[in-house]
Amino acid sequence: MHKAGIKMLLLAATYLACCVYAQASEQVITIGASLSSEKMEFEFKQAVNALNRRHLKSRILFNSTTILMDSNPIRSALDICDKLLAQHVYTVVASHPNSTDHSPISVSYTCGYYNIPVVGISARDSAFSDVNVHKMFLRTVPPFAHQADVWLELLVNLTWHKVIFVYSADEEGRSVLSRFQTLAEEHNIRIEPSVKYAPGEKNYTSVLAPILKHTSRVILLSASTEDAEVIYRDADVLGMTGEGWAWIVSEQAFDAYNIPVGFLGVHLVNGTNEVNHIKDAVQVIGHAFWSLLDTENISNPPTECKDIDSWTDGEKVYNELIKTQLNGETGQVSFNSEGDRLNPMYDIMNINGNRRSMSVGLYGHQEKVLGLRMMGRNITWPGNTQEKPKGEKISRNLTIVTLKEKPFVEVLPMPKDGVCRPVAPAVHAFLCKNASQDNCCMGYCMDMLARIAEKVKFNFTIHLSKDGLFGSFEKHNGSDKKYWNGMMGELMTKEADLIVAPLTINPERANGIDFTKPFKYQGLNILVRKTQKDSSLASFLQPFQDTLWILVGLSVHVVALVLYLLDRFSPFGRFKLAKSDDTEEDALNLSSAMWFSWGVLLNSGIGEGTPRSFSARVLGMVWAGFAMIIVASYTANLAAFLVLDRPEALISGIDDPRLRNPNKKFKYATVKGSATEMYFKRQVELSTMYRNMDKQKKYYTAEDAIEDIRIGELQAFIWDSPRLEYEAASDCDLTTTGDLFGRSGLGIGLPKNSPWTHEVSMAVLDMHESGFMEQLDNRWILVDSKSSCPESNSAPATLGLTNMAGVFMMVAGGIVAGVLLIFIEIAYKRHRGLKEKELELARNAADRWRGNIEKRKKLRATWQYLHALKDTNEIDLKSEEP
Repeated sequence: MHKAGIKMLLLAATYLACCVYAQASEQVITIGASLSSEKMEFEFKQAVNALNRRHLKSRILFNSTTILMDSNPIRSALDICDKLLAQHVYTVVASHPNSTDHSPISVSYTCGYYNIPVVGISARDSAFSDVNVHKMFLRTVPPFAHQADVWLELLVNLTWHKVIFVYSADEEGRSVLSRFQTLAEEHNIRIEPSVKYAPGEKNYTSVLAPILKHTSRVILLSASTEDAEVIYRDADVLGMTGEGWAWIVSEQAFDAYNIPVGFLGVHLVNGTNEVNHIKDAVQVIGHAFWSLLDTENISNPPTECKDIDSWTDGEKVYNELIKTQLNGETGQVSFNSEGDRLNPMYDIMNINGNRRSMSVGLYGHQEKVLGLRMMGRNITWPGNTQEKPKGEKISRNLTIVTLKEKPFVEVLPMPKDGVCRPVAPAVHAFLCKNASQDNCCMGYCMDMLARIAEKVKFNFTIHLSKDGLFGSFEKHNGSDKKYWNGMMGELMTKEADLIVAPLTINPERANGIDFTKPFKYQGLNILVRKTQKDSSLASFLQPFQDTLWILVGLSVHVVALVLYLLDRFSPFGRFKLAKSDDTEEDALNLSSAMWFSWGVLLNSGIGEGTPRSFSARVLGMVWAGFAMIIVASYTANLAAFLVLDRPEALISGIDDPRLRNPNKKFKYATVKGSATEMYFKRQVELSTMYRNMDKQKKYYTAEDAIEDIRIGELQAFIWDSPRLEYEAASDCDLTTTGDLFGRSGLGIGLPKNSPWTHEVSMAVLDMHESGFMEQLDNRWILVDSKSSCPESNSAPATLGLTNMAGVFMMVAGGIVAGVLLIFIEIAYKRHRGLKEKELELARNAADRWRGNIEKRKKLRATWQYLHALKDTNEIDLKSEEP
């Protein structure tokens, strides 16, 4: 006995020593729990034991203590004080009373007062998100208000932008509405209207009936199960649960027994699996204490409700709890600053034609992917149809606004018979009204509109913009407030349903309206009038400079003179070869040398008067080589100056110095209030150009600016490239210059969140794929091949009279000179003939006079002779007489 007593004492001492050692080496953390059933108490203890087994080497030992939650809040609070706090609990896991869904509000209040953290595993009331009231509460389930996140993703996925929000006039309803409104603003989803109802009523017809007046057909319902049953009944009577409507309801409302076919709802995955939430809550607590106690020590919590002071380290524990993140049984577990569960998993539920709920999508964090994933297109919609509702009450009679802008929209007067007929190349022509006047509209956009209406199946009427403008967001008519005018203003004030015109897509307009996919991609370009080079009468002299022409002319005469001298003084020249009478005439005189020199230069035939001497002939061959080079060079340069002498653009492009640094003589502009003006206003590097255009004459239509380009009042017009290409192809005096800049697209404008946006966009894409838009381009814009204008600036131009007028004038001058010279020659010849005749007459007179003198002399001599003879005879007679 004695030995046995000693042995027992030794065992007791050993046990006490072990306990003291254990207490010295381990810190015991007691986790309390207020649960719904004994089974949940067992699961909780198992979870705590598993926590200890997972970290055997840790110096922290977790202990557990539990109570069953009483449905009476007062008794529940007393149990917390008497049964849990007395066990030194560092944190409490709270569920709900058995067979009820009462919230653990008494647990939160009691523990919160002493700064003891509470981890809720079933409470989803939005009130627990208020950190001012429930400052130490966090939960592994999200509040009901967070369903708004899933609703928003559903709306974005289904492309609905206008909804009617029906909610209960209690804290839960207001919380869901507030959260949804905050999220909707970020995604441009509009609530029209929000409908509040009093919970617990027996009839909601008066609440639901006004909804029928609104255009939206998408209803978001936040209601309890009991209220939802009454709402579904009354909505069915009003015809609001059939085809064309869409309902997205809360989790509680989805559980109503009479929920109609086609309704959508959400269901929290593992939302009612209390065992899994207990395991995740214990894991969160374990990770938080391992992390916290690894760096610092904490004090002991209060042990009874009589303590006045709260736990000083309770906030440290709470902050560590909400920072904890782990992958648990219910998915990724993390918390926001209010202690609410983040990234929960939701099933997207749908009531099919058999009135059974089925999952059609998933929302939440799974495999590092956060967001909504819809499972195919197997959703059943109200009315038991598979076709997704458009989300709005839609009229298929649409109003189209447009304006005159060739070649997209051409406006012609209405024929006398009142029937619009297309004029080639148009395929369609439609009635379009301008105030009280009827016109006919046709063009690129009208042919496109006809095809879209056929594909999307709607009817339309067309009217022209009241002020004829595209639209700009500015102060107009002295107003202090900015607003949109033009077609943009009419669309935003719901005077029109679509803008079908060459409307440029830009950020300013996209903020106010929706655009379809671009039906044509384009850029900005510059239209100018062609500047024709002046072709003077001396155009044919352009290949050579004046100095060269003078030297060539001087060379001709110098060579002619040297040829004459060489042939004159050479011993083998014509002057030295013979002494005959005709040698002098056949010799190379100065005139013949001049004729030879010009004949070689101009490649004309030389029939006579060629050099005879060897020295002169050597010079003649050198001169012939010189003439060949000169003529070949002249011919080549003449082609460059005359054949490629084409009209030029006044400027080179958008970077031309005359645009960047303008002067008063050079004016350029764009259309006031257009997308082009917005582009210049938006671009910092083009601000100088914008300010300069703002000072110039204002143009409100492209037609006015193009007309001023034609008459020379405006030097450059900056506008959309398709219109300018069309004008340049239609008028050979106009041309576009430089590369495209400010590239953008032309689109069809619709009101924000219009139900037609998607269908019209798809129709535009289909027309691109089918080649229809290319056909429109070829028919209306790319008409260059049919134009009579030169095809390109690099192709040779055809020479005209203006180019060669100088040559013809030279020939005419030669003719005139020849005629004048022949008159001079005739006059000279006449003058010389008269002198010769006078000389001849004088010579004849002198000859006759000389003849007469000679006759007289001869007669006198004869008479003298006769007299002498007579005298002789008389003497002889006298001598004979004696």
